[in-house]
Amino acid sequence: MIIDRHDQYSGSGTLARVYALGLVARWMHLASSIYLVGASTMIVIAGRSDRPTARRWEHRILSSARGLAVAALASGLVVLGVQTALFEGRAGAALELGAIARVLTETQTGHVWLVRFGCLVLLSTFLLLRLSVDRRVDWRAARGEGVLLGAAALVPIAAAGHAAAVEPDTARAIALDGLHVIVAGVWVGGLVPLALLLRAAAATEGADARPYAVLAARCFSRVALGAMVVLAVTGALLATIHVGSVAGLVGTSYGRLLLAKLALLVLVLLLATLNRSVLLARLAGDGPTVGRPAMRRLSGFVGAEGLLALAILGIVAALGVTPPARHEAAVWPFGIRLSIAALEGTTGEATRALIGSQIAVLGLAVMIAGGMLRTRRLPLVAPALIALGAGVGLALPPLAIDAYPTTYLRPSVPYQATSIASGAALYHESCVACHGARGAGDGSARLALPRPPADLRAPHTAQHTAGDLFWWLTNGIPAAGMPGFGARLTEEQRWDVINFLRALSAGYAARGMGSTVEPDRRWLVAPDFTFAVGPTPPRALKEYRGRVVLVVLYHLPPSRPRMSQLAGREGTLAALGIEVIAVPTDAAPDAIRRLGAEPRVLFPVVTEGAEAIVTAYRLFAASPHAEFLIDRQGYIRAIAQSGGEAAELEPLLAQIQELNQEKAPAEAPAEHVH
Repeated sequence: MIIDRHDQYSGSGTLARVYALGLVARWMHLASSIYLVGASTMIVIAGRSDRPTARRWEHRILSSARGLAVAALASGLVVLGVQTALFEGRAGAALELGAIARVLTETQTGHVWLVRFGCLVLLSTFLLLRLSVDRRVDWRAARGEGVLLGAAALVPIAAAGHAAAVEPDTARAIALDGLHVIVAGVWVGGLVPLALLLRAAAATEGADARPYAVLAARCFSRVALGAMVVLAVTGALLATIHVGSVAGLVGTSYGRLLLAKLALLVLVLLLATLNRSVLLARLAGDGPTVGRPAMRRLSGFVGAEGLLALAILGIVAALGVTPPARHEAAVWPFGIRLSIAALEGTTGEATRALIGSQIAVLGLAVMIAGGMLRTRRLPLVAPALIALGAGVGLALPPLAIDAYPTTYLRPSVPYQATSIASGAALYHESCVACHGARGAGDGSARLALPRPPADLRAPHTAQHTAGDLFWWLTNGIPAAGMPGFGARLTEEQRWDVINFLRALSAGYAARGMGSTVEPDRRWLVAPDFTFAVGPTPPRALKEYRGRVVLVVLYHLPPSRPRMSQLAGREGTLAALGIEVIAVPTDAAPDAIRRLGAEPRVLFPVVTEGAEAIVTAYRLFAASPHAEFLIDRQGYIRAIAQSGGEAAELEPLLAQIQELNQEKAPAEAPAEHVH
């Protein structure tokens, strides 16, 4: 049962203790459920035996499974009580039947808990039954039923965890998480039973079960190898879903917990590799001198794997109550970051990075090839390592860019016209003196600065992340004489300025964009905006996603001929599926009346919200009359600038048809600049 409410409750002392209790209970519940599946699976993998030592081992594992089932039930009840207390916001709710009933009946977590608890009750009842398993078919049915019920109780964990909150592809995320948990149960849960079997068979009195233990260890090794592959694939996919970036991995609580989990997993894999490549092969050696000592050591190493796995499950329990990295602001811990944007305009550095990367790839390939050979391995691997290091040393420095704690901070204010307009006003109040009215770094105060102000229109502005700009705007750049505005501007205002700077830079880059669509070239994001037409409810540009939109900035009287032309061909435009939004540059509230009754204007004419739209879109086109052709995903694909005179409409219709025929990409542009 997963909760993402740590921050909400950590401030209350009593609830914080309840939260800590819940974390321990969640770990016990997860571990007992995992080991239940592993214990039942290990018995099936080992198979049926008539040897006394093997039968005693099987009886011991079944007895342990009964204890694990009781532990899972008890810890599950504690988890439910803690869940209820945190949902209700008070510790006493954990013991109130009414509050518990609300959680069980009104939340998805409660529904999943009921399913899991029901499966655990069935499994516990089944394990307590004294079944006759003298026939082989009865033994297989009984032991297989334990595996199925254990898996049925374990899989629903995914439906109450972070995977259940993934949008879209919720079902895919839950399926991946469920498969990850099941495979972990088979591998991790089988380690301790295998260690106990090896220990029993390695003893003097366990000689009768030694062949049985060897075969069981070999079978489990093959199963574990397959499980590792599945865990690696599903783990990587889940990390992509919940973490998404290197910044999320190293700069968030979730990411750091995941790194700790991976570090412990590497230790487990190293032990597993040693066990498989060295000790497992020695089990078939001479019993007193090779086989039995190897079996004892293998038992100890497998047990150590099990203990490390138990620690990993503790981290997994903590991950379950930690917000995923995608939903947490990443704090970048390093002073640099790597980006190919650093190579733009630097031919020499780009050449160095290219050569270095090729040397590194060649070294890596030779190292892998050398590792696969049985002979002459060292003569190949040693120079390959040198080449790999040299290549990395050549390639990485040119890619390095200064970074800050907020470099990967996600903007909290969407990239919208109102934010851009607000940012423009703040910029003219605080930044014009140095950076100039157009952001060219030509302000009147520039001569008094230690170094010239940056040209904010240049491509380097777009190369920096929004988090970089936020850091500079908040803390300033002392070496350049730029003051920090963290105390003068609110966080929202700073993001407004950043949105304006992004639009300013994008507009400068778009100065060569013409009225012809470049096929499948999407890069200029159309700022979203909200507008109203007369007394109708407000609408937003993003509501038109899936349709081509023509945003027209017009000014009367010069634009009257073109507006009349568009109004007269409104039927043709509608037949092509295009939406026209007309925005008066003077933001006149009586814009519809001023356009006149002939020809009749059927497309929206903005009467409220025009000022912000004009401020934002004027950064892309400064002519008196401008038309922005926006594709179905929200990218500006063509800009036509004129004085407002009538012109042939067929070229515009041809561009619209081309956009209609384009294959839509998988994703639309984000509402935030990054």
